[in-house]
Amino acid sequence: MILKIRDLVKHYDDGNSIVKAVDHIDLEVGKGDFIAVVGKSGSGKSTLLNLIGGLDRPDSGQVIIDGKNVFRMKDEELAIFRRQKIGFIFQNYNLIPSLNVWENVVLPIGLDNRKVDKAFVEDLLTTIGLSDRKKALPSMLSGGQQQRVAIARAIASEPAIILADEPTGNLDTKTELEVMSLLKKSVEKFGQTLIMITHDEGIAQTADHIVHIEDGRVI
Repeated sequence: MILKIRDLVKHYDDGNSIVKAVDHIDLEVGKGDFIAVVGKSGSGKSTLLNLIGGLDRPDSGQVIIDGKNVFRMKDEELAIFRRQKIGFIFQNYNLIPSLNVWENVVLPIGLDNRKVDKAFVEDLLTTIGLSDRKKALPSMLSGGQQQRVAIARAIASEPAIILADEPTGNLDTKTELEVMSLLKKSVEKFGQTLIMITHDEGIAQTADHIVHIEDGRVI
C-alpha cells in the first residue's frame, strides 16, 4: 500500500456550528491505483486531499505515505517530504508567470537541489505534446496547455502520489477529455498513484476505484 489513512478527523468551528469536514475516515490505496473521490460540494473532498498532501494538519488520525507517518514530521521535514513524494495538480494551474514551460516543470526538482533528468523531462514534454513549446511563458498558452504543464510538473519530480483537485474544472469538454487521457497515460507510463477529486461522473468511471464522500465520511 502506498497510502494508508487511519481514523482521520478534521473538524472546523464556522462560528455557528462544528463542521465535520473529515469525520473518522479510513482508506487504503495501492501503488499505481487511480482513485476518483466524488461527493457534493462541501462534503469534505478538498479537506481530505489537503490532509493527504500534508497541506493541513488533522485533529487526530494518521496519514501514512510510503511507510512514513506524515504528521509525525516537523514542518521543515514535512515540506521536503511533500516535494519529494507528492505531486499536486490544482484547478487554477498555479504556474509561475515569469518562468517558461521547461522552468515551470523542473522547478520542484530545483527547489530540492536534485539533478534534473533531462531525458525524462523531454520524454514527459513529448508525452504531453508540448516539446516544441519549452520556451513559451504560461501567458502564451491556452488553458488546456497550461494544465498539461501543471501535470508535467507534478509528474517530473517522480512523486509516489499525485493529488489532483478538479484538475479539469476550468476546461471545455474536448480539452477536459484530452487532459484526462493524458493524465491517465502519464501516471500509467511513469508508474504513479493518482488520487483525484472530480464532480464529473464520466471521469470518475474511468478510475480503478471510486470513493464517495458525504458529510466527511466515506459511504
